[in-house]
Amino acid sequence: QVQLLESGGGLVQPGGSLRLSCAASGSWLSINDMGWYRQAPGKERELVARITSGGTTTYVDSVKGRFTISRDSAKNTVYLQMNSLKPEDTAVYYCNAKIMTLQWRYLAVWGQGTLVTVSS
Repeated sequence: QVQLLESGGGLVQPGGSLRLSCAASGSWLSINDMGWYRQAPGKERELVARITSGGTTTYVDSVKGRFTISRDSAKNTVYLQMNSLKPEDTAVYYCNAKIMTLQWRYLAVWGQGTLVTVSS
């Protein structure tokens, strides 16, 4: 069984910074794409940023230039550095990973979510 454990959420003032972490545990053949999604109250979940196993990154337009996704393959961990935070960034942030299981099947795994609140 594969699990993703997120940390780093909290309350921050507008213009501030936070770094989210997501560590994978369990057994697998490989971890492919990893990413961060968010869901604000009353809105659909959206992709914030994604990083492939080769390091290629993708961002939603609203966070470009402010957020940076990175991964440490040795630690099976993905990070989201969030700078210049805005109130509209307030949401529950979810980690996601596409994993090749020991049964040679692709599996999308989700973390439990971590709340980020941007408010003065």
